[in-house]
Amino acid sequence: MSTHPYLAIEGAIGVGKTTLARLLGEALPGEILLEVFEENPFLSDFYADRARYAFQTQIFFLLSRYRQQHKVIAETLRHGPLVSDYLFAKDWLFAHLNLAGDELTMYERVHAILGEQIPSPSLVVYLRASTDTLMQRITFRDRSYERQISRDYLDALRLAYESFFDGYTAAPILVVHTDDLDFVRNDGDKTEIISRVKDALQRRAIQLPLPEVAKAVATDLPDLAGSRRLPDFQRLRHALDREKGFVVDLFYDYIRLTGEVGELGRALATAWIEQDQLLSQVGNRQEARDRALETVRASLQEELADALSCLLKIANDGGVDLESAYVRKMGQDWQGASKDQ
Repeated sequence: MSTHPYLAIEGAIGVGKTTLARLLGEALPGEILLEVFEENPFLSDFYADRARYAFQTQIFFLLSRYRQQHKVIAETLRHGPLVSDYLFAKDWLFAHLNLAGDELTMYERVHAILGEQIPSPSLVVYLRASTDTLMQRITFRDRSYERQISRDYLDALRLAYESFFDGYTAAPILVVHTDDLDFVRNDGDKTEIISRVKDALQRRAIQLPLPEVAKAVATDLPDLAGSRRLPDFQRLRHALDREKGFVVDLFYDYIRLTGEVGELGRALATAWIEQDQLLSQVGNRQEARDRALETVRASLQEELADALSCLLKIANDGGVDLESAYVRKMGQDWQGASKDQ
């Protein structure tokens, strides 16, 4: 079994699967596997006349998805993480929505044979949205073959997805409601959803890669499993700002950060003065330092917490995964230090 995570993004048409797959492929980082649905020659006809073209459309999709995923998934996972914008099993969902009778029976036999050869994902990210939201997103992206999708069909598909994942047990599921999320244009929402996915992987004991960090560094890093991580704090800061309506602005938060750093400097200056005064009394610099710091420890805690809060806000607004950025920089510093020695 591969030690690298395999994520499958799922949800109804228009919910944002491909967009999220691209974001996660960059954030993990890992390879991405995108469904090539435009190649289906029956798709446009299917949306115009479902009853007539359902079987041809469904069988073409089944074979196409099998051809794309068979061996590719296992081969990719030998080298690193993989993010796909579809789940092979979802083909069954569409078939049960569009086929009936002998056609459905034939389809199920073929699907059962092929499905046994497709690996299950480490995590399924199920994106949910209302029918109104799905219709708006489909209209906005304006793909020619989707213009004939009816609201009734989309609503039936949405309900089929909900029913399908209510009983899905083949892999862990992270459910994300996207009606109020815009991870295309909103950097804060983008940071939040990436953090939630990373957290879900971590909770399931799937080790995320440490990008650009030498193996020696990885062995020296503390085990963070089960403890809070930077993405948790970024998500908490984002939720707090959204719930309370706090100002989120890169430049305003930068100014606040410089102010907090100034307050931190004043607290340390007080400790340095106190240290010099105590040194003449105790005669030991380390003891004088420790006693001086104790007098300002509460201030240090408050100012450092405020500074971290500002950094989290800046990272969220700038669309920066702070944990990945920090680990990457530490890897560069480690390798740079090794070369200097």
